[in-house]
Amino acid sequence: MKITKFEIDGLLLLEPRVFEDERGYFLESFNELRYNEFLGGEYCFVQDNVSRSSKNVLRGLHFQYPPHAQGKIVSVVKGRVLDVAVDLRKDSSTYGKSQVVELSEEKHDQFWIPPGFAHGFIALEDDTVFSYKCSAYYHPVSECTLMWNDPDLAIDWQVNDPIISTKDKEGLSFQSFNSPF
Repeated sequence: MKITKFEIDGLLLLEPRVFEDERGYFLESFNELRYNEFLGGEYCFVQDNVSRSSKNVLRGLHFQYPPHAQGKIVSVVKGRVLDVAVDLRKDSSTYGKSQVVELSEEKHDQFWIPPGFAHGFIALEDDTVFSYKCSAYYHPVSECTLMWNDPDLAIDWQVNDPIISTKDKEGLSFQSFNSPF
């Protein structure tokens, strides 16, 4: 597996080995022992989620407050996304900075987003299927959304008019947000 680190500590791009031939391909999408080596901790993944989105659907920026904060391994089963993680760790030198990566079904890549980050993505193709492997259960009372288009975050989503849910349109501004991380 190829692992790429970013300027923002803790985020990892994981590129599993893919075995391809005329029949198709095979890859190991998760192995608890190996992944905990890469992730530098003992994470127990308790919930898997899948979403399907039309082109230009933007979901995020979401996170859960401690003690229900989630780490996520995200990947694309079908299509392509622009995936974004925003550092919410107050003591981090990259607090408020974001990392943008493109994930696709062709590359089979995965993005590790540890607890302490907001997460969002925009589908770049119709019928994009997105997979999340989460280290904590969904806890609606602990859920929070930051404004996807907050000027202080200045994320380039590369789409002028995304399709956004009412919940995501009503996200908090980064300036008014008091991070618990």
